[in-house]
Amino acid sequence: MLSSQKHLFQLPDDIVYLNCAYMSPFLRSVEEAGIKGISRKRNPGSIRSADFFSEAEEIRIKLGSIINASPRQIAIIPSASYGLKSVVNNLPVNNGKYAITVSEEFPSGYYSILNWCKKNNKELKVISPPGSLHERGKNWNDKILEAINTGTAVVIISSIHWADGTKFDLQKIGERCKEVNALFVVDGTQSVGALPIDVVTYHIDALVCAGYKWLLAPYSIGFAYFSEYFNEGVPLEDTWMNKSNASNFARLASYVDKYKEGAARYNAGEFSNFILTPMFNTALEQIITWEVNLIQDYCSDLIKPLVQVLKEKVFWIEDESYRTNHLFGFLLPQNLSSTHFLEKLEERNIFVSIRGDAIRVSAHLYNTESDIEALTEILTTL
Repeated sequence: MLSSQKHLFQLPDDIVYLNCAYMSPFLRSVEEAGIKGISRKRNPGSIRSADFFSEAEEIRIKLGSIINASPRQIAIIPSASYGLKSVVNNLPVNNGKYAITVSEEFPSGYYSILNWCKKNNKELKVISPPGSLHERGKNWNDKILEAINTGTAVVIISSIHWADGTKFDLQKIGERCKEVNALFVVDGTQSVGALPIDVVTYHIDALVCAGYKWLLAPYSIGFAYFSEYFNEGVPLEDTWMNKSNASNFARLASYVDKYKEGAARYNAGEFSNFILTPMFNTALEQIITWEVNLIQDYCSDLIKPLVQVLKEKVFWIEDESYRTNHLFGFLLPQNLSSTHFLEKLEERNIFVSIRGDAIRVSAHLYNTESDIEALTEILTTL
């Protein structure tokens, strides 16, 4: 069982940061890796041709171990939207009449699939949550599964709902997609690194993920997993780095049509960024050392007192089986002012997010019992 890892971060002692879903703080080790990367540019002669690829390969191996994927099927990308655009550009246009997403999906996913539908004369079906809060997560998942049929071309959703942490049953959705020959695309930005995810078990065809949240990486770097279905697709860029002869700098002008194997064609240009990739690599090494399932377990134990207070005070919170422990939302009772509540949080330097109607709390290993006590103290005085 993990204990608090606050000593590995540099968060100020006078704040309560329950907002990793907004942006994670840097680990000390990640910050140090970035400083070394900056310093390295002082002497470019120390950067060898092999270095353009070696660190990125280490990253792919680590990511593969986290999501149960072959490293060759992983690309390094600058953002989730970059990965989503690469995916939708290569969806089959002669398979199914419509696409499926969920209500209030993160904008990058919604816009990507909406524009694909407009371009290819498909219908976009948006599955809303049920009107009742009773068993909301279960009933929402049931609605999604019922909507998937032989007319479905693709299902594109986040692994959990980014606003309130509602857990989507990826395994059942993936199995249903496979039954009807629909592709399954997942944005894992709000869970990969803090919640176990298995692209094989869940039958995920493409998984995209920004790195600056639960992967503890810098802004502007992330990854995408592409199943073998996409191995012959068309990438967004014609960068030299993704071609089969890229490692031979002396022969780069010997032009070739062939890409590197697997998902390498979808790498962003200059993916070997000598500042960001060492930071990303260092963050992944720490996450693997901790183990993702143990991060989730730590958050589960940490938030128990908070969940108890929320239920006692009649704040709505999703049933345990359909919410995550690292990220969840709750609703204030109608007689309480959200403005007043937020003012109280600000007075105590407590950081959470407001997403839609939900107060979103997102914890990590740097959070302690005292952080939870500070938030519950305010809740008990409302």
